[in-house]
Amino acid sequence: MSELVLVTGGSGFIGAHTIVQLIQSGARVRATLRTPSREGEVRDMIAAGGVQAGDRLSFVKADLMSDDGWSDAAKGCDYVLHVASPFPSALPKDENDLIIPAREGTLRALKAAKSAGVKRTVVTSSFAAVAYGHEANPSQPFNEERWTDPEAPDASAYIKSKAIAEKAAWDFARQEGLEISVVNPVAVLGPLLGRDFSTSIELVKILLEGKMPGCPKIGFPLIDVRDVASLHLLAMRHPAAAGQRFIASNEGFSWLVDMACVLRERLGPEARKVPTRTLPNWLVRLFGMMDPLVAQIVPELGRVRPATGAKAVTLLGWTRISNDEAIEASARSLIDLGIVKP
Repeated sequence: MSELVLVTGGSGFIGAHTIVQLIQSGARVRATLRTPSREGEVRDMIAAGGVQAGDRLSFVKADLMSDDGWSDAAKGCDYVLHVASPFPSALPKDENDLIIPAREGTLRALKAAKSAGVKRTVVTSSFAAVAYGHEANPSQPFNEERWTDPEAPDASAYIKSKAIAEKAAWDFARQEGLEISVVNPVAVLGPLLGRDFSTSIELVKILLEGKMPGCPKIGFPLIDVRDVASLHLLAMRHPAAAGQRFIASNEGFSWLVDMACVLRERLGPEARKVPTRTLPNWLVRLFGMMDPLVAQIVPELGRVRPATGAKAVTLLGWTRISNDEAIEASARSLIDLGIVKP
């Protein structure tokens, strides 16, 4: 029998792409769903990724906030990929609404992995667990040795949740002798497999729709979701990945206006609404008082947090799709799925 891999959060953007690549690599996949009725939707997403999963994909009900189902979910599995994590479209009123599910959900997945005796568990963390609470240096990209300070003034509830959950994962692994690897993605773009998409893709959508008169002065290191998925597989199987964390990123940093220019160049008339001028910070702050999504980016105005994914390239032989291709793929899938009408 081929290896069996548990993927938590199988309906998510990263989770679905990871399932596609696992099945393509010969593995069988068991995916957790909080809502079992979404099984058909997830199968459609996997099919959109070019895979007819058939009996190589099964599902089990499990929720980050409940102990129910986790033991059965991991039973008989060779590996666990814990991808599930909340990412809000708006800032929560109580930061614990994010922190507790992230930490407790991670520990539930790890306890199930330990009980099942899996070979290795891969935890999906975030660049948010790396780059906050430090003075950013544009000439010195953040690497895996850096850790976010959850008590830092620039640490939002989401950022705190990722740092606290990852710390908890490493502490549990050390205490219990569990072999883990951690993947820390930056802003994730790339092709959608369904109509659910990440907050990073939401920014591409807003650009295409021309909902703002210009681009806020914000930027991110970028990575394609297909590369995030491939790094999960390497972190799962490669001998050198045991006990390591890996930033999933292309090199450097991209301003939103740079992304807008890529859309204009690559999509032509379909990107005619995309703004290519930079908005003054005061105007973005004004928008943030009316739009919860904009409110989340206000603290990032003018900040430069470059990243490097060189460790995974050097240690694991990881390869990456260009930022321009990731940006274009995000936009084309939004248009093809009818989410954006150019």
